[in-house]
Amino acid sequence: MTAVAAPTVRLRLAPGDTRGKLLDGAWWPRTNDLTTELPQLVAELSGRRGTITHALARTEDWQAPHPKRLPGDRRAVRLAWFSSQPHGLVTLMTDFGRDRYDLAIVPVDATGEQAETVMAAAADPDGERRAPDLLTGLTA
Repeated sequence: MTAVAAPTVRLRLAPGDTRGKLLDGAWWPRTNDLTTELPQLVAELSGRRGTITHALARTEDWQAPHPKRLPGDRRAVRLAWFSSQPHGLVTLMTDFGRDRYDLAIVPVDATGEQAETVMAAAADPDGERRAPDLLTGLTA
C-alpha cells in the first residue's frame, strides 16, 4: 500500500519578528471545518514561538459543530468561539498566552489569484491592514 502525503499547509508568514503587528500572515484552509483544518496548521506553527495551546475563531466563519478542544488531539489545543472575533481572523495562542499568531483567513472558495493577493498583503512586514479589510470584496 502506498502512503498518501497530507497536503501542504497553505500558509504565508511575514518575515522577521511580527510581534506587535496587526497580522502575522495568512492561512488558506481547504474547507470550512476548523477541526479538520487546524491540526495541520498547529503542527506547522508549533515550535516556532512555542507550543500552540489555544485557538480563537469567529463562530460564523466556520461550520458547526464548534467543540471546545480539537478532537483526539493529545496536545489538548483548546478552541474558543466568538461572534466578536473579527471576520477572517484566527488567533493561535502559544504556551497559555505567552505569544500568539494572528492570521488572516483566505476564504476556501477564493481563486488562486485572490489568495495570493491576500496572503502577500497579510505577510507584508510593513502592512497595517486588518483581516476584514484584506477580505473586502472576496466574501459576502
